[in-house]
Amino acid sequence: MKNNKNNKGEIMNKFTKVGISALAGSLATFSAQAVEMSVSGSAKLTYFNQHQTEVTGNPYGMNTSLSFTGSGEVNGYATSLLITNNDANSGLSSASLSVDFADMGKITFDQGVGAGGISTIDDKTPTAAEEVWDGLDATTGIGNGLVGGGNSGVFVYANSYAGFDLSAQVSKGARVANSDDATSGVGGSGTSWDFALTTDGAQLGVDGMTAGIGYGEIANGAQSGAGNTDVDEHTVVFANYAFGMATVGVSAAHIDHGAAAKESETAMAFGIAVNINDSLSVSYGEREIEHTKAGSTHVDEEISGFAIAYTMGAAKITAQQNETKDNGGTAGSDDESTQIALSLSF
Repeated sequence: MKNNKNNKGEIMNKFTKVGISALAGSLATFSAQAVEMSVSGSAKLTYFNQHQTEVTGNPYGMNTSLSFTGSGEVNGYATSLLITNNDANSGLSSASLSVDFADMGKITFDQGVGAGGISTIDDKTPTAAEEVWDGLDATTGIGNGLVGGGNSGVFVYANSYAGFDLSAQVSKGARVANSDDATSGVGGSGTSWDFALTTDGAQLGVDGMTAGIGYGEIANGAQSGAGNTDVDEHTVVFANYAFGMATVGVSAAHIDHGAAAKESETAMAFGIAVNINDSLSVSYGEREIEHTKAGSTHVDEEISGFAIAYTMGAAKITAQQNETKDNGGTAGSDDESTQIALSLSF
């Protein structure tokens, strides 16, 4: 009996070893397919002052950001994951998951990163810091002719063809970030799609030039009512030219709002940025938006901005002054913003 018990123990030990070996093999298989994660971060300390008619309060603030990036091969395809958290109290700010199918293109599900589509070229005029409309009251949609309908809850397709880069995105309903097993519940059920097509001097025959065009039909939720259509049409073109220390650029955009009660916007912009040396750069830009109002006088909004930036390794100091007349298409309404910022990346 004792020998039988010993034999039973030996048999159990063998089964245990086999089980451990099988588990180790499965773990090895899993780890071989797991992506590798890395972390990067940034901090931005700002002084921000607004128009004299606005209550500024405390003008000092800070933005912090942590980005977790994962990349590796999953089932034979290059896969990447990006998760970004901005500020201590904002929770998950944005995320994206991408699968690269090589010559067949790259597909990304975007939750606010801004991975593709027409919004990537909404304003490509050169600048040393932020755009000339940054920090002004009317900064999106009706106000300065910015194209794009958001980058949350969208599928993005990217590929290159004969030197031309295509980035297209499509979404259903409102472009808002959803958790799994959830719907936005707002913004109607319309389908939105848009694209950006860009290229460089090699294809254009002009060294130092980059150019692009974009178009999109963005669902606006106005499916009912006389004179309404359920989409807004967005169009934009740009061209930049770099020579010596300077880069100059122009951009034109048009938004045709489908809802009868809304206006249309036509924006023309130019900018010039100069690298004084490897560390110091300055820029100036202007943007004019014609607000075509339904049943009332049209208004031309004029935006201008000056910026200067000094870079020291991972640190960057910027100063910017932006102002607008007839802000957001409202005659007699002006706005301005001043920002001084220290940015650190690590």
